[in-house]
Amino acid sequence: MADSVIDWRPVPQRRTVEWWREPATESPPRRDAMSNPEPTPEARTTPQETERGDGRGSGMALLVIASCQLMVVLDITIVNIALPDIQRSLDFSTTSLSWVINAYTLTFGGLLLLGGRMGDILGRRRVFIFGVLLFVLASLLGGMSQNEWQLLAARALQGVGGAIASPTSLALISTTFREGPERNRAFGVFAAVSAGGGAIGLLAGGILVEWLNWRWVLFVNVPIGLLIALATPRWIRESERHPGHFDLAGALASTIGMVLLVYGFIRAAQDGWRDPLTLAAFGAAVVILLGFILIERRSRQPITPLHMFADRNRAGTYGMMLSLAAAIFGMFFFLTLFVQNVLDFSPLQAGLAFLPVSAVIAVGAGLASQLLPKYGPKPFMVTGAILAAAGLAWLTLTDVHSTYAGSILGPILVFSLGMGMEFVSLTLMALSNVATRETGAASGLLNATQQVGGSLGLSILVTVFGTASNNEADKQIPAFMSQATPVERLRFERTGQLPAPYADEILTAGVSAAFITAAIFTAIAAVIALLVIQVRPSDLERLQGGGMPTP
Repeated sequence: MADSVIDWRPVPQRRTVEWWREPATESPPRRDAMSNPEPTPEARTTPQETERGDGRGSGMALLVIASCQLMVVLDITIVNIALPDIQRSLDFSTTSLSWVINAYTLTFGGLLLLGGRMGDILGRRRVFIFGVLLFVLASLLGGMSQNEWQLLAARALQGVGGAIASPTSLALISTTFREGPERNRAFGVFAAVSAGGGAIGLLAGGILVEWLNWRWVLFVNVPIGLLIALATPRWIRESERHPGHFDLAGALASTIGMVLLVYGFIRAAQDGWRDPLTLAAFGAAVVILLGFILIERRSRQPITPLHMFADRNRAGTYGMMLSLAAAIFGMFFFLTLFVQNVLDFSPLQAGLAFLPVSAVIAVGAGLASQLLPKYGPKPFMVTGAILAAAGLAWLTLTDVHSTYAGSILGPILVFSLGMGMEFVSLTLMALSNVATRETGAASGLLNATQQVGGSLGLSILVTVFGTASNNEADKQIPAFMSQATPVERLRFERTGQLPAPYADEILTAGVSAAFITAAIFTAIAAVIALLVIQVRPSDLERLQGGGMPTP
């Protein structure tokens, strides 16, 4: 195998099912001519009225919504496979190359709360179409990029479009499908797409890079997004527009705070915890996020209603999503490194290696959505987290002599089954008992939790990886120098790169340490599910489509 390059950089990739009060039972807000206009006729509909009334109509609506979510989610990982080609084509340095991923995930996670609020105020279908078209434009510009700044600007714009479209698509499910089994199935599909999109992105990226070129990992979004935008007005009705204002101060504070926090972890992984910029980023993030909390407490219409965290189940769900998102982002990132650097897989082979992940996640999501009405979400939240932790613990046993079939396939199947159960249950709990006018904010908060949890968690895992790799390098470098030829020593002094098997040992040591930490994250999620989440008999009645609405 050719010389292995140890290059570890954060690379991300998900959500929700619900029982809440029926919008028709809520007391309508008082209106006046200036501040609270009457909704348009197309907006005067309940979830039952917005349904097409036949299986084909609801099926097409779900196809449109799920297609958008898949496009947004897989874009987190589809570019990952293309990074080496992008680096050669546009002359990125190794450090700046990581921002091809970070520019997307930071704007995506940072603006999700604002995207959810936009849907509440301006109408979800309208905002959904705008977000999709913005995503299409950014993808087109990114594929046409001729230098670094053009691609990074396009990736950041993609994140903005995704942040607008993703939470709105989730909220559209709650206003399109009838509460009970029908909505549970819709959320099951949405959750499967959200969780499995990362693996699909890796496969699609491998195919496009090998058969065409790296630009097509961005161009592929253009026809898909245009079809979604054209089909949306036909199959999805507009939601009611709730009067209000945009909490721009809160949106700005949350976005900047999240960006600085993620940057701090990324910087720590690259330059250490004592680096002045690392400490400055963390300090500024803490101050700004505390300011964000104060802004939200004083705002009459906050972008993140803090009373959402007063609900025990919802607060526990957000905590679980933070931990589980870190685990799934880490699993994709480090296994991609391992199979390409140690097992010497091609980009297409690496993508195919993750294909079983999507299939098993879909199985787990389908199983959970079918049994939720009978057993409730808690058993699946506990079991799913335990399975995910077991799969990651199993992956810690990999070494330089491991094979895909013998050491990787089994663990990722166990992990994926657990994650499929988790995402359906977490989606359900996050939107439980949320007022109609706040569904966009609630779904945006869940999506933001996933993205921020993935970004922050992956940064922590990368730091653990770097520490373990450096410790292993202290052992491998003397061993290499004692046996290397003069030519090999000169090459190492010039490039700083060790040949296999020394580099493989270093990489494997770091990956194993990262998986141990990821397993701890999922174990924390299991504890939260066991001790915090509570499901009442009335909740089961609403899952089954019956019972009285919450007053």
